[in-house]
Amino acid sequence: MTHYLDPKNDLIFKRIFGEHKHLCISLLNSMLPLEPAHQIVELEYLPPELTPELPVLKNSLVDVRCIDKRGRQFLVEMQMHWTETFKSRVLFNASKAYIKQLKPREQYKFLPPVYALSFVNEIFDRSSAEYYHHYKIVNIADTQQRIEGLEFVFIELPKYTPGNRAEKKLYDLWLMFLTQPNESNEAPAALLEEELTREALQYLERWSYSAEDLEIYDRCWDAVRTQQMYVIDAFDEGEAIGLQKGEAIGLQKGKTEAVRELVLDAHRRGLAVDQIQAFIPLPEAQIQEIVVNG
Repeated sequence: MTHYLDPKNDLIFKRIFGEHKHLCISLLNSMLPLEPAHQIVELEYLPPELTPELPVLKNSLVDVRCIDKRGRQFLVEMQMHWTETFKSRVLFNASKAYIKQLKPREQYKFLPPVYALSFVNEIFDRSSAEYYHHYKIVNIADTQQRIEGLEFVFIELPKYTPGNRAEKKLYDLWLMFLTQPNESNEAPAALLEEELTREALQYLERWSYSAEDLEIYDRCWDAVRTQQMYVIDAFDEGEAIGLQKGEAIGLQKGKTEAVRELVLDAHRRGLAVDQIQAFIPLPEAQIQEIVVNG
């Protein structure tokens, strides 16, 4: 049996879609709401200025950043744990990419659009069975009227179930690729029958990675488990920390000591302020004050 690594792992996701342009193009064309005449033909990777320098624990959200011949930018990332601040960070990174395009004395109308594609390995919208969420700036009274520039797609991977749609073949195959092959499963036959996903599967084979790579791979999962541990611990505190609307972690009035201990423990484990903020929704200044004062 072929031993596959999990493509959702930060190291593996970047290795596949951040180093193989044709695979990234296929993923983007399949997932984004682009008209047939506006499909991506060629792209170039941009310097990872929005990505962190830390090799394992990422404090930003962008895994792959690229641009096509039309000047459109695409920010692609895999998020293992959901918090409500995640959407704000995606908006921040996409907005930052958009405004930095403007050159001196250039008119605003020439700014190319920015698309943010986010795969989320948790369910964040429990009110709907839909897993594909497309956001854009529209007129509330007439949604056909829109402001061009920024578009966002969030995909809840746990909700996805394979379809059998000939017209969306690669769409289904890439989502199957991201959700089904892992360290205990064989790859679905459909992925082996398609040239692009068959090639991508080769980059999941464990034997193709060095011992150092596999150590980083394991550390990536350890970082994910650490984040999940803090969320579980916070939930178990019960009296001090609750879940607001069943999704975001919130602080109950006057109950701060448990949160303070969580922040300090996270800091002792080497997490940066914004990493702590991802699962403990306190203002950055308040987290810094807790860390400084101990």
